[in-house]
Amino acid sequence: MSSEMYERMRTDPKFQRLVARRGRFAWTLAFIVLGMFYGFVLVVAFKPALLGRPLVAGGMLTIGVAVELFMFIFFWVLTAVYVRRANGEFDEMTQEIVKAAQKENK
Repeated sequence: MSSEMYERMRTDPKFQRLVARRGRFAWTLAFIVLGMFYGFVLVVAFKPALLGRPLVAGGMLTIGVAVELFMFIFFWVLTAVYVRRANGEFDEMTQEIVKAAQKENK
C-alpha cells in the first residue's frame, strides 16, 4: 500500500469514527478494570478485617476470596466482550475502510 492510500484512510471519516469508538470502548473497559482492582487493593489496605469475614456464618469462604473470584471471572468476561466486539463490529469497519481505500487506489 502506498503512503497516499494510508493518508486517504487516515482522513476517511469512517476511520476517524472507528478510532474514536474503539478508543472509547477500550478506555471504558480499562477504567472499569482499574477501578475494581485498585478499589480491592484499597479495601485490603484500609479494611482488611472486612475481607477476612466469612461469607456465611461458620463457613470457610471469606468475603475477600469471593470478591477476588468474582473479579477474576468478571475480568475474563470483559475480555470476551472486547474480543467479540473487536472481531465483529471493529473488524467489519476496518474491512470497509480498506476496501474503500483500495477502490480509490485503482
